[in-house]
Amino acid sequence: MSDKKIILTGDRPTGKLHLGHYVGSLQNRVKLQSTHTQYVMIADQQALTDNADNPQKIIDAIFDVLLDYLAVGIDPKQTTIFAQSGIPQISELAFYYLNLVTVARLSRNPTIKDEIKQRGFEESIPAGFLVYPVHQAADITIVNAQLVPVGADQLPMIEQTNEIVRSFNRIYGSVFNEVEALIPEKCSRLMGTNGQEKMSKSLNNAIYLADDADTVSKKVMGMYTDPNHLRASDPGRVEGNPVFTYLDTFGTDTQKIQDLKDHYTRGGLGDVVVKKYLNEVLQEFLTPIRTRRKEFEGNQDLLKTILKQGTQDVRTIAEQTIKKVKTAIGLTYI
Repeated sequence: MSDKKIILTGDRPTGKLHLGHYVGSLQNRVKLQSTHTQYVMIADQQALTDNADNPQKIIDAIFDVLLDYLAVGIDPKQTTIFAQSGIPQISELAFYYLNLVTVARLSRNPTIKDEIKQRGFEESIPAGFLVYPVHQAADITIVNAQLVPVGADQLPMIEQTNEIVRSFNRIYGSVFNEVEALIPEKCSRLMGTNGQEKMSKSLNNAIYLADDADTVSKKVMGMYTDPNHLRASDPGRVEGNPVFTYLDTFGTDTQKIQDLKDHYTRGGLGDVVVKKYLNEVLQEFLTPIRTRRKEFEGNQDLLKTILKQGTQDVRTIAEQTIKKVKTAIGLTYI
């Protein structure tokens, strides 16, 4: 076995990935794949927890997500990309974990509470959605991962994973290691173009990695800024202003960005000028991603091969993990 630390991360295939995904974890995956043993999961089963009545939505998005992975530079020769639904051992492990966590504890999970509110579930929460932190714990531990690149909003999920791991090890003996969250250094969560706390497809406030140049330009020019900055001559606020948050995240000319901030703060700088510069910055960032995406999207056979091979490789590991788990529990009489 490699002595490199093991990383497990993934995304729910409900549509193309956006800049928030890149900031939250994609950039870390690209950076660390050459120094760590990395597994990236397409969480198609988890996506069904709130899309059970529309499975075609998930099916249609699987290869879009895979294309986004390849487009940003995730290399299938360095990173094992796999489909969650191809690893039945994950669901088996999740079943064992469900006996180690209470419904009350799941209901207190801040991430789950936020997502329940966002989806408007109220009292009609699908059971699969409520327990998906348990399934996520199984996703992580099925390959005995040590690091999980996530945004700050996902920290409660890692905490819950470690609670489950500690409970399992205490009852059945030491089988799993606890995991560490890997938070991006520069920005762990990208706000939406409308100023909302989180970029999200459901909130219609996202810029996608696959958006063409015209679409990006229109979204940038329509971005929320400082609502009190009514005239160019007015002093404006930089804090909480999405345009400047995006410049800090994706811009490379830090002196120019600081000059724009100073000018905007004292007044005399219009929003349009700043937005035009942000558009230049984002177009420069996204152009090579669009180019790589086009190189792969015409080769469906290659995409299927990458996903099939990665899933087969992880299934072999998962079988070994489940064997250890059943031995630890004592389920070895058949």
